[in-house]
Amino acid sequence: MQTASTNICERMYNKSICEISLLLNIPRSTVSGIITKWKQLGTTATQPQSGRPCKMGSAHADAHSAQKSPTVCRVNS
Repeated sequence: MQTASTNICERMYNKSICEISLLLNIPRSTVSGIITKWKQLGTTATQPQSGRPCKMGSAHADAHSAQKSPTVCRVNS
């Protein structure tokens, strides 16, 4: 008995990145990244990140950077 993942793997064997992208309906860059990660690490699992995560959320960081360096408009009279 074949599982769904085995069937998908057999269909993807010897296919190009473009063909896999079209079959799965995902971007080529995603397929390429997954294949590269598999070749380098032997897994597609998420690896631990280096360093400490950011303390600020993205929305707060955007507001902070906007306050830090405001744009100045110049009006010609």
